[in-house]
Amino acid sequence: MMHLSAVKLLLLIAAVAAACGFSWPAATATTQVQLRPNGDDAVASCSPHERDALLAFKHGITSDNSSFLSSWRRRGKEDDCCRWRGIACSSQTGHVVKLDLGGSGLEGQISPSLLSLDQLEFLDLSDTYLQGANGSVPEFLASFNNLRHLDLSYMFFTGMFPLQLGNLTKLEYLNLSHTYSLMWGEVPHQLGNLSNMRYLDLSRIAAYTYVMDITWLAHLRLLEYLDMSYIDLSMAVADLPLVVNMIPHLRVLSLRNCSIPSANQTLTHMNLTKLEKLDLSMNYFGHPISSCWFWKVTSIKSLSLSETYLDGPFPDALGGMTSLQELDFTNNANAVTMTIDLKNLCELENIWLDGSLLPVNIAEFLEKLPRCSSSPLNILSLSGNNMTGTLPKSIWQFNNLDTLDLSNNNISGAIAPGVQNLTRLVSLILSSNKLTGQIPKLPKSLQVLDISMNFLSGNLPSKFGAPRLTELILSNNRITGHVSGSICKLQDMYMLDLSNNFIEGELPCCVRMPNLTFLLLGNNRFSGEFPLCLQTLRSLAFLDLSQNKFNGALPMRIGDLESLRMLQLSHNMFSGDIPTSITNLDRLQYLNLAGNNMSGSIPRNLIKLTSMTLKRSPGMLGDWEDWFEDIMDRYLPIELFSLVMKHQELKYGGGSVFYMVGIDLSLNDLTGEIPVEITSLDGLKNLNLSWNHFSGKIPEDIGSMKSLESLDLSRNNISGEMPSSMSDLTYLSSLDLSYNDLVGRIPRGIQLDTLYANNPSMYDENDGLCGPPLQSNCSGNTAPKLGSRKRSTNDLEPMFFYFGLMSGYVVGLWVVFCATLFKRSCRVAYFRQANKLYNKAYVCAVVTWARLTRQATAN
Repeated sequence: MMHLSAVKLLLLIAAVAAACGFSWPAATATTQVQLRPNGDDAVASCSPHERDALLAFKHGITSDNSSFLSSWRRRGKEDDCCRWRGIACSSQTGHVVKLDLGGSGLEGQISPSLLSLDQLEFLDLSDTYLQGANGSVPEFLASFNNLRHLDLSYMFFTGMFPLQLGNLTKLEYLNLSHTYSLMWGEVPHQLGNLSNMRYLDLSRIAAYTYVMDITWLAHLRLLEYLDMSYIDLSMAVADLPLVVNMIPHLRVLSLRNCSIPSANQTLTHMNLTKLEKLDLSMNYFGHPISSCWFWKVTSIKSLSLSETYLDGPFPDALGGMTSLQELDFTNNANAVTMTIDLKNLCELENIWLDGSLLPVNIAEFLEKLPRCSSSPLNILSLSGNNMTGTLPKSIWQFNNLDTLDLSNNNISGAIAPGVQNLTRLVSLILSSNKLTGQIPKLPKSLQVLDISMNFLSGNLPSKFGAPRLTELILSNNRITGHVSGSICKLQDMYMLDLSNNFIEGELPCCVRMPNLTFLLLGNNRFSGEFPLCLQTLRSLAFLDLSQNKFNGALPMRIGDLESLRMLQLSHNMFSGDIPTSITNLDRLQYLNLAGNNMSGSIPRNLIKLTSMTLKRSPGMLGDWEDWFEDIMDRYLPIELFSLVMKHQELKYGGGSVFYMVGIDLSLNDLTGEIPVEITSLDGLKNLNLSWNHFSGKIPEDIGSMKSLESLDLSRNNISGEMPSSMSDLTYLSSLDLSYNDLVGRIPRGIQLDTLYANNPSMYDENDGLCGPPLQSNCSGNTAPKLGSRKRSTNDLEPMFFYFGLMSGYVVGLWVVFCATLFKRSCRVAYFRQANKLYNKAYVCAVVTWARLTRQATAN
């Protein structure tokens, strides 16, 4: 008995520990559940009917890629469903009380067999692809009367949630966020029946949802967490602050992008004494910031008001919010002023005021920040505020700073050596200012340095003093010198941008930079052959060596750069053939070799460049793509990459670079025919092969390149007729075929006619082309004359044809002449017909001339 009591005591301790291990909202929903730990043999196993119900549920699963349910089976000890992954049972009754499949990625149907789990208190199906019948939310979920925790977030349903969910009166935690429902409608007011609710997340529950009557929220008196972001509250009949003020335990309130018309209500009595986080961002208020109702809530720790377009000076009440830790007031059209002191806000850790302040001297603004004995200020972000002045010494006294962003201002002067005092600084962003001087020695803790688009000069430092640098962005300055070999010690580097400077010499050979993803060295004075060490950088996705003095042949092992997406080598002195291994780069979506001395032909195995097709290979999209675009938007400056498209040099930067899909081989010495395989790249938006020596015909199936927006084949030796499929290029907005040997009738099409109207020179110096929109008419389907700008031995064949044709014509003419000469009846008939044709021609000419004269007079 003593031993058994000890076992029970240990079980009780384990159950309490498991319950405390939940996050705050989940813990409140499970404190009454005593869970049986997996592997316990001292208590009864799960009941057979509950085990069968779970196996029936498993039978409806169509995909389990992570083998999440591999332990769900009848065999040996695994016959006990309480041991199965994602299952927890009551330590007292053995009933299944918890089913947690969250994040498992399961696909299939939510089987009604789960109804047998009538003691279920915790159900988490989040982040799966499970659905009810016809893709809807199963109505039987509302039959779990003991349910306290229900999480259906990040799922996909085709209908709204059943109204019967309001019958789950024991429910304490309900998360329906990000369910991506295709339906729209009103949030059911029956949720107001859930009087025990403590956590409610309805953010992004459908394509469009709204609330007409918000008063049901007042019934949720125990609510601590409320997120209704992206629900339209503009039609709510009651003032939202008045209703929210009736929920005294509320700690988190998130109403992001809810179309709330204003925040200037007055609350006579404030009940929100526990509110810690308030997010009202992306609601267009457009009134003075001082009139907002929330300034009296002194318990707020996090306040988010980005894109609310409030204006005027911050109220004095802000200086009294001594609990405030985060203030986010970004992107508010530079319409507010900071006239008050924040010196007493000693808890303030993060400040985001990007694009919100009226122009102010940076030194004056910094004087208003907290000056506590141990300031916890961690993030200070003030970009896009047109701040003036020089960087004051006081800024280097915030020794707890982790992130300092002063980009897109008008700050001048040098970066003082005091930056080394910020021993905890991780990210320093000073881009797009008017800073001068040299790059100072950096704090050892620094990982991100962006001082691009300034007027910094001097030699590139041989040592930066920051061995953990991951992003070094120095583009668009006046930096000179060489790249030291010590840069190879920055082994955590994944972005190096030295473009648009005056750096010269050869690149050092760095083989131990396994994370390097962006290497941008364009528009400098680098020289030497293609750096062979780059072939070992398997993570490299962006490589820009354009507008330098690199020479020699491109190495065959360039095809080993398996992650490469953008290859920009234009305007150097590279020579030799295009390596055939370049077609192994199945992630490559932009290739620019323009302005070099490349020779030979285009590799034919272009079909392997699957990222230039509309059907990209598996694994090329997804999370990596999201990370890629996020990095581009945050760090790459505007007008980073350029390409010649539509007869213009277009600049691309930020996330838009991701949509660049093209090939530019112009201004080289390439020969041979345009390979037919190029038409398989139906995702190409830009193809520029101009100023080369290509011959042969335009591929007949070029019309299958449906995505083409710009096609330039000018200044080559291309012959033959224009393929009729060119009229299928409906997205084409720029076409240049000038200075070739094209012949025959121009294909008809609205798109081609429009292009000619915008660029009448697109067919110039193709003497054999005929038909509209050109003035030269066609005889049948052939041209009136052969292009004579460039001739070859093949041109003799049509000459022999015309010689034979003329000989036959002369012989036939003499036969007719002899017949009319010796036979009187033939002469009479001939001259009668000739006279008749003459009269018709004369009348037609007179009428036509009269019509043209009238039109000329009218004009």
